[in-house]
Amino acid sequence: MQRGRFIVLEGGEGAGKSSNLHCLQQMLEARGLPVLRTREPGGTPLGEALRTILLDSVYAGMELKAELLLMFAMRAQHVAQVIRPALEAGTWVVSDRFTSSSYAYQGGGRGLDNAAIAWLEHFVQDDLRPDLTLLFDTPVDIGLARMHSRGEPEDRIEHEGRAFFERVRNHFLAQAAAAPERFVVLDAAQSLDAVQAAMRDAVECFFAPLWTD
Repeated sequence: MQRGRFIVLEGGEGAGKSSNLHCLQQMLEARGLPVLRTREPGGTPLGEALRTILLDSVYAGMELKAELLLMFAMRAQHVAQVIRPALEAGTWVVSDRFTSSSYAYQGGGRGLDNAAIAWLEHFVQDDLRPDLTLLFDTPVDIGLARMHSRGEPEDRIEHEGRAFFERVRNHFLAQAAAAPERFVVLDAAQSLDAVQAAMRDAVECFFAPLWTD
């Protein structure tokens, strides 16, 4: 049985990842592929419980290292219970966020040591890495305006200031520049139709050798 492929959608607040995740799933299913859609923080019952803690504004004073460790505790369960078994069964996994968000938010945004994040990444994931990471990039002002337009209460991380989200964006872009073989940067400031067309083109191009064999 051929191993499934792992595609992750990344980006800052208001970048439109969630809006495009279902579109990506439909695109892959139209090719006859089995697809599992998931998200982080979350993805398992334990992960969803940890998500509530991570994002609850009542924990505004959470120690930064505790935040990082909770993220990877959730990810360890996600990898073991959901992602790895699905890939081994031949299912394609599409996820709203994965470890690149830890580098961007806890590393770039919070200023935690990238070497510590890299150690946790290896400890939790072994050799598991996304086959393709789609980075939905948008200027911070646009992303924050979209976020505020939802009219929903902001979670603990969304309460952060503009400078924090600028650091997050810059760190995402630095990751993409350092690994162009698995990152594709999409201009998420465009209309939804334009972004989805660009996403389809990027996925078709990236996996063309696999699909034409």
